[in-house]
Amino acid sequence: MALSNNVIGAINLVAVLLSIPIIGAGIWLTNEPADSCIKTLQWPVIIVGVLILLVALAGLIGGFWRIQCLLVFYLVAMLLLIILMLCLVVFVYMVTLRGHGDIQPNRSYLEYHLQGFSGWLQRRVRSSHKWDAIRTCLGSTTMCAELNQSFRMPQDFFNAHLTPMQSGCCKPPTQCGYTFVNPTYWISPINTAADMDCLQWSNEQTQLCYNCDSCKAGLLANLRKEWKRANVILIITLIALIAVYLIGCCAFRNANTEDLFTKYKQGYT
Repeated sequence: MALSNNVIGAINLVAVLLSIPIIGAGIWLTNEPADSCIKTLQWPVIIVGVLILLVALAGLIGGFWRIQCLLVFYLVAMLLLIILMLCLVVFVYMVTLRGHGDIQPNRSYLEYHLQGFSGWLQRRVRSSHKWDAIRTCLGSTTMCAELNQSFRMPQDFFNAHLTPMQSGCCKPPTQCGYTFVNPTYWISPINTAADMDCLQWSNEQTQLCYNCDSCKAGLLANLRKEWKRANVILIITLIALIAVYLIGCCAFRNANTEDLFTKYKQGYT
């Protein structure tokens, strides 16, 4: 029985270690450009990671110190957390399916449209109240100012691989036909009726295209990219966590079988 309990404890130690990449993924999201302005996924991920850590610690203590109630708690709670994490992974996968950028003629960067994203993501930025706070956050960054330091000539800018947020927020849509002066200053639009964002563009450096739907779409495109990367970590960790849980269940069952057999032998003797 002691050997089985040590095995269970060792298995739960692995579960403790598996909580680290989950918590790390949540912390990583808090520092990413889009997620730092629209705080949605990082806290659920961090909370799930912390809960897994606490439950795994309970199983670790129960395994090494033969506390049966803690082991039972671990088995039930960890199963619920695995199901919760599976739901989170599926949810992130579903809401990030859509949102690919559109290729523009003679441009290396892509442009994004709000309608191309899932309805759930669109609702995160459509509310004027929500967007005002997000817009203030975007305005406090240096993502647009950095473009002026990096690109002087039009062709260099057109050949640049901009981030979705830079493409959507720092310049007017290509179809408006604005003339390049510098990355954040454009003049003489050809077709202001091509898109409502053509009228939203402002050369005022605190305004730019922060009120444009293209900026909202660029933010969601960045968010989508960050969430998909985090989801890869969650999927790998979830698979490992399921494997550890199943091994733990087998070890727990074998320990109980061994315990019953020992008691039977003692009673028979």
